[in-house]
Amino acid sequence: MFPRVSIIILNWNGWRDTVECLESVYRIDYPNYDVIVVDNASHDESIQKIKEYARGKLKVKSKFFDYNPENKPIKIFELSEEEALQGKFNRPLYDKYDPDRRLIIIKNRDNYGFTGGNNVGMKFAASILEPKYIMLLNNDTVVARDFLNILTERAEHHTNIGIVSPKVVKYHNPRIIDSAGHVLGGVRIVDRGKGTLDEGQFDKEEPVMGAIAAAALYNTEMILQIGLFDETFGTNYEDAEYSWRANKFGWPGLYVPDAVVYHKRGATTNKSKSIRLNISKKFWRNMIVTIFRYGRLFDKFLLIIFVVTVSDGSFLKYLLRINPAPPVNIYWGLHEAMRRLRSDYRRVKYL
Repeated sequence: MFPRVSIIILNWNGWRDTVECLESVYRIDYPNYDVIVVDNASHDESIQKIKEYARGKLKVKSKFFDYNPENKPIKIFELSEEEALQGKFNRPLYDKYDPDRRLIIIKNRDNYGFTGGNNVGMKFAASILEPKYIMLLNNDTVVARDFLNILTERAEHHTNIGIVSPKVVKYHNPRIIDSAGHVLGGVRIVDRGKGTLDEGQFDKEEPVMGAIAAAALYNTEMILQIGLFDETFGTNYEDAEYSWRANKFGWPGLYVPDAVVYHKRGATTNKSKSIRLNISKKFWRNMIVTIFRYGRLFDKFLLIIFVVTVSDGSFLKYLLRINPAPPVNIYWGLHEAMRRLRSDYRRVKYL
């Protein structure tokens, strides 16, 4: 049995990465999948270029594979955001095409960020395609040919698992770990092994809290129970919040090292100073909110102590195992988190 998997790839002005990701996906040896590209209102030529790729008019170069012209053209099913949310989709026609000869493109009206954009795709997949699993892939990833076979086989073996994490390594240096699953590090969730040399220390299948959303297999039943990404988080720490939430609802994670995904990480993120500052501020806000939602009382106490002594960089490293950040970012994050938490505890689904 090969349960249906809907693969969602979010694009925003990043067609070069997206078509490489698509080509790697269409080469997998898994027989039962959908590919959904959700475009977050790109203002470049992303839609045109993705269509050219599907027609076989745009060859893809990658150091991980050779371009395959044999499965082109790929039939495109193009929907507006409204059509996707209303379920206006020709499912009988769609099902006539093999998985590697069909592509769904959903065009959002606006840029909803990582959480909002993926939520559109997840809603559509869960309600219209009804897969057993939903796989999120960043558009700056490349997948190994057998990755989905391995992930689904382990998910089917462990029926209580809500999130399955592959081994995610650096695209430009695959010997470096990007994420070996979400785990608690100090008082917060971290990407296990991030930035370390892969020397076999993460070659064992084992329980984790969840997965980096750049490459995460989610059980659809879990999604229907715990909800979608928190769209107020935007694009920072949203996957950590989701992993923690899943565990609170009784859906643990599993790390499967034999499934490999290559990740450029941040390839489509604007690196201007103002953008980096905004990302840092939101990271602190979202992290603080998440810890106060799900952390132990002791964790919350430690967080308060940390904020009070924020200027001590060594304490910061010890407590949260990260590099020091400008205090203004942390104080802004705390202020925004406190505003959020006034109403947060009234939201029953997080209690």
